[in-house]
Amino acid sequence: MAENVRQNGIAEKDLYVNSGYLFNSRVPFRKKKLPLRILSAGTYKLYSVPKLPTLRPRGRVDWQIIYIAAGKGHFILDGKEVIVPAGSMVLFQPKQVQDYFYFGKDKTQVWFVHFTGREVRNILRHYEIPTDGYILHTGISREYEDLFRRMRDELVRCSWGYEEMLTYLFRELLMTMHRRMTENAPRVSGFIQDEIDRARAFFDEHYNEEISIEQYAVSRNMSTSWFNRSFRSAVGTSPMQYILDVRIRNAQTLLETTDYSVTSIAALVGYENPMYFSRLFRKAKGLSPSKYRKTFREKFMEEIKG
Repeated sequence: MAENVRQNGIAEKDLYVNSGYLFNSRVPFRKKKLPLRILSAGTYKLYSVPKLPTLRPRGRVDWQIIYIAAGKGHFILDGKEVIVPAGSMVLFQPKQVQDYFYFGKDKTQVWFVHFTGREVRNILRHYEIPTDGYILHTGISREYEDLFRRMRDELVRCSWGYEEMLTYLFRELLMTMHRRMTENAPRVSGFIQDEIDRARAFFDEHYNEEISIEQYAVSRNMSTSWFNRSFRSAVGTSPMQYILDVRIRNAQTLLETTDYSVTSIAALVGYENPMYFSRLFRKAKGLSPSKYRKTFREKFMEEIKG
């Protein structure tokens, strides 16, 4: 295997960089005629580089969000060193001093986005992103990485309409940040969140089939108790309650939009015994399936006539 080429003491395998820039230009973009404009996005991943420092005494002319996806970052904020763990974002305003560094031993990976525009502050305020502090505790999520990656790819490919797509993706990032920062469920590690996201997708797809929580946990090399506990921590409810909620929600849709019998609807959402389904539905909604359908349609007709 060929030896790594070294530049400035850093080998190719020490550091991974992949980023994209508006108009494929690294020159800072000062114009603020548009409400919002995404200037660059990308990632750094450290393998064995001893230290990767950044120092901008006068800051930048644009805004910047840095997401710590793995490892940790060391930021000098208001003259003090603050260790920022994975699951956090750091927001820099234009002209704010930027002094931070990462260590290879921490195996740090960060994603970043630079943006500008005359409405940036109002947009951040709309999504309740605080601008009076630096560190945002957003939690770890693959959603973040996917959004940063998609913004980077748009900047690299420059396909038709990419600037408009960038603003959509950035707003989705802010919306996801807001949800994560305000949700009541306790934060969990990135590994656990990935497993829970996978489980929810499986339950959503197979909710009308017979599902064994124990068998599912075993299929993912997890103990049932660990999976139940982790699912509840991330979602706020047990796996079985989650499946029940999905079944009841889809039963509501069928009762509202079709003329299928209660027995048929019970079977469609995963219950062979219609009486058992009716008891669960009444407990969840306070009405029997038949009464729910009748009440819904009466209200629907009143809305049409009114």
